Amino acid sequence: MFVVTVDFEIKPDFEHQFLEAMLKNARASLTKEEGCLQFDVCHQKDDPSRIFLYEVYVSEAAFKTHMTTNHFAVVNSETDGMVANKVIKTFDTVINR
Repeated sequence: MFVVTVDFEIKPDFEHQFLEAMLKNARASLTKEEGCLQFDVCHQKDDPSRIFLYEVYVSEAAFKTHMTTNHFAVVNSETDGMVANKVIKTFDTVINR
């Protein structure tokens, strides 16, 4: 499996709007993409500007397909200008329970 984490710092006053757009993207990914196994949107409790994504795909190819979907393009367009900083990391699953 292929895991993607994204740590966002959202600009002030955009937190709610960004979170709503990302939740739509997560729902679409889970329902429309066969290769998307998990898509968690996490909100840091003590800092509303921090949003963390945890995504699991069957393969790196499935993630690359995710990045070509319409819902991915829409969320990028909707959130343009809202992000102060973004750190993306990818991992291969070494052990699976």
